[in-house]
Amino acid sequence: MNGEQHDFSHLDRAGRAAAGVARSPRLAVMLTIGIGIAFAWFLLGAMAIRGAEGRPAGAPGDMLLKNLPSLPLPDFLDRFFAVCLAPAPLAGPTGLQGPALLLMWFLMAVATMLPSAAPLIRTYCEIADTARIKGEPVVHPLVLVAGYLGTWLAASAGFTALTLAVYALAGSGRMLDPAVGFAGAAALLVAGLYQFSGLKQACLEKCRNPFSILFANWSAKPGRIFRLGLKQGVWCLGCCWALMLVMFAVGAMNVFWMALIGLFTLIEKQTTGRVASRVAGAILLVWAAALLLVSV
Repeated sequence: MNGEQHDFSHLDRAGRAAAGVARSPRLAVMLTIGIGIAFAWFLLGAMAIRGAEGRPAGAPGDMLLKNLPSLPLPDFLDRFFAVCLAPAPLAGPTGLQGPALLLMWFLMAVATMLPSAAPLIRTYCEIADTARIKGEPVVHPLVLVAGYLGTWLAASAGFTALTLAVYALAGSGRMLDPAVGFAGAAALLVAGLYQFSGLKQACLEKCRNPFSILFANWSAKPGRIFRLGLKQGVWCLGCCWALMLVMFAVGAMNVFWMALIGLFTLIEKQTTGRVASRVAGAILLVWAAALLLVSV
């Protein structure tokens, strides 16, 4: 990408609009990210509806999900949902269940974590626009986004392995049902304690101040920008990995908790201080203690 100018006056209105999107990294990237997030939420919502339809005992939010119209989906999506929602311990081949759960966790990361990376991506686009106007070579912002998502893809593999291990040992209900008893309490305890840790705050500070990091690591080499995206993804993972454990306690397909975690992550990264983190940590610890007491 560079600052070369083009004349699109010979195109019709639709052509000029398409050319304008192509020439504007910020608009193209934000549009792509918005579509990706919306698509991830669509698939997760459809899976949550399928899960609610198959549960005899209603979990919180199931009644609302059951009353939503059933979406006509391709057969391969129905098979994907069926593999993810299989009973635990595993009833089907792990060769199919592992990749399906990996995709599910990655969709959750796109839906809940990518919106909180918007300030980072927007800041990169602003710096890139300035450099492009000056005629300097610029790496497309989607390379940065690809690096960021690469970190979460790797993290999704870890969450997949943990999911298979937890539900194989627990042997309770379906693969994405809440982990009850000690397993659920342990997930909440770890998530709550981590909210008070120094590592959590250090990662949070990196996520809150993207400009200095981007400016200090600016490069016209795609490989370096991709690695920068990976690095920023690691900082984001350092902020949020423990919160993702909460999904084990509430059920991995609980879209209401997904939305709540995504909203909290966005608020936590946009505000200063430790109040939000500590309040959330205290709530999680009380919840863990209560779950532990009723499980004894």
